[in-house]
Amino acid sequence: MKLQPLAALALATPLFFFIGSVNAGNSQDLQRLTSTGECTGCNLSRVDLSGAHLIGADLRGANLQGANLSGANLEGADFTNANLKGANLTSAIVTNVNFKKANLNRVNFTRAQIYDSNVYGASMENLNITDAEIFHTGIGIGGEDGAEIPDWD
Repeated sequence: MKLQPLAALALATPLFFFIGSVNAGNSQDLQRLTSTGECTGCNLSRVDLSGAHLIGADLRGANLQGANLSGANLEGADFTNANLKGANLTSAIVTNVNFKKANLNRVNFTRAQIYDSNVYGASMENLNITDAEIFHTGIGIGGEDGAEIPDWD
């Protein structure tokens, strides 16, 4: 994914504040995300990305287990096959996000704005969707076991 220089700067600037809050094992991956807007297969577990602007970020196959993404703008981000188990997405902007085949078990979506996102094949056990706004996305309360989740591609 190629970004124009100004777009790359806009993506990276808010993330520089979070580099000090990660352990040495994933600081290189965070630096890669901040400088390029992509981090496929990265280990960003338990990283604090609260309030970050991850618009259009490519995080396919990344490990974000237990990450703090509260208040983050994830518009257009790609989390295909990513592990977000136990992540905090409280008040996050989740518009046109691709969660295809992602692990969303125990994700906290409290007060999140989830619009037009793809959750086809995602694992979604024990989600917290308290006060979340969910439109055109296959997340809901109840339903039948084995119900088909629509693909919004």
